[in-house]
Amino acid sequence: MTHAADTTSKPDLEPDVSDRPKSELDPGWLVVCWNDPVNYMDYVTHVFQVVFGWPRHKAEFHMLQVHHQGRSVLTRETLEKAEHYVHQLQHYNLHATLERAE
Repeated sequence: MTHAADTTSKPDLEPDVSDRPKSELDPGWLVVCWNDPVNYMDYVTHVFQVVFGWPRHKAEFHMLQVHHQGRSVLTRETLEKAEHYVHQLQHYNLHATLERAE
């Protein structure tokens, strides 16, 4: 059965996304690394440098945060990038998760 094309104009139900604040479009995702009893501190520092391209001092800062506080928020990204980082960290056997940013 063939229907005639609807020529009536329908109202826009969704406002233009360019009018929305960035925080509404993408609230962001946090990449979190958790402490574990397995990996050495030098190894964790090295992985952070490789995955994020960080200088040693920044990687060490986050490694020490993981070691002393049990976790460190490494970065805030779009969901796609955050998932990518989490998978990379997990590939290196680090305990990493993502959380929705508030």
